[in-house]
Amino acid sequence: MINRLRDSRSFYILLSILLAVLVWLYIRDVENPTQDGTYYGIEIQVSGERVLEERGLTVASISQKTVNITVNAPISVHNDLSRENITATVDVSQCSEPGEYQLACTPKLPSNIDTTGAFFPDSAQIVTVVIDNLSTETKTLELKLEGSVADGYQAGTPVFDPETVELSGTAEQLARVSRAVVILEADGLKQSYSGRLPITLLDENDEPLTDTNISLSEETAYLTLSVGVMKEVPLTVSFIPGGGATGDGDVEVDIQPKTINVIGTEDAVAGLTEISLGSIDLSTVLDTSVITMPIRLSSALDNASGITEAQVTVTIKGLSTRSLDVSNIEIANVPDGYSVEKVTQTRTIVIRGSESALEQVDPNQVWIVADMSKITATGTNSVPVTVYLNASDEVGVIGEYKIVVNIKKI
Repeated sequence: MINRLRDSRSFYILLSILLAVLVWLYIRDVENPTQDGTYYGIEIQVSGERVLEERGLTVASISQKTVNITVNAPISVHNDLSRENITATVDVSQCSEPGEYQLACTPKLPSNIDTTGAFFPDSAQIVTVVIDNLSTETKTLELKLEGSVADGYQAGTPVFDPETVELSGTAEQLARVSRAVVILEADGLKQSYSGRLPITLLDENDEPLTDTNISLSEETAYLTLSVGVMKEVPLTVSFIPGGGATGDGDVEVDIQPKTINVIGTEDAVAGLTEISLGSIDLSTVLDTSVITMPIRLSSALDNASGITEAQVTVTIKGLSTRSLDVSNIEIANVPDGYSVEKVTQTRTIVIRGSESALEQVDPNQVWIVADMSKITATGTNSVPVTVYLNASDEVGVIGEYKIVVNIKKI
């Protein structure tokens, strides 16, 4: 058996390989010779950009993005080196004005491993850096939905925090930016989304810009996107009776828009039949008034229409008005240390109601009261008053009134 192994050609080949490996392991672990090793595609890092920004400058371009670096080092050091832990830096802090600069790209070994005996046999590589004036521009963030919302569901208005992002770069670079977006990847979205996502710059073709040196004030934004069932809901107002009008047959109202679309969960919109804008005091409405009222929704709903205000036109119909000269004016609640003298002796006020009810009102049934409890200044002042009418509920005072008084300290 042994003789046959000695005569076998394969035996000698395997023996030669084994001896070569043993010799190589001995040289590596015992002798540890030094040798050159080239590391390819080391990304160039730029330092000193903050100094440039303080001078109103920025890096417009660099002649290359990566370099190849040769390191002479013992084999044991090469075993711990890679393109991920070797760095190459270009310092632009000495650039003081726009122009083209030839700058050294300085390599550096990692500090967290033993690099004793390692050095760079080649001189620092030179790269061309173009410096230009720094420009800034603010973009409003937009949502780019890559995917779809599930059938029967709608996405509401996206809300971003922050709402805008400031871009810094050369004028030429900024001109390439069409939009600043947050990209949400979703398919068959059925529920609301909230989370932080990267900000992406898009060109005029809606393609991401990846080859610019534009810096952003924020790299990410927090997106809140409501998703739910959409429902069209009418807007309504209620009335506070006053000035002889009750809102029951004597008021004509027009609301624009008449309806809005809201988005919410199925439970949130199921029982929603109207959205109230609030109440209108009819004593403040003369013939026709146009009132702007905010559209307020509960936190469970999103305003899909995006309309935040409604124009409410209120017209009083079927009622008449009558003017009365009232001299029954009282001064009330004068603070200690003050005296108040009426300058206005007679004030014309307007009442409203049916013709028959108005005819029955006597001026003596009306009196005016000026509440002086909140005096803040002396001298001649115009102060608001309250008008009281002791008559049928079918008649009421309309409008707001003031009188002139003279206030003194005593």
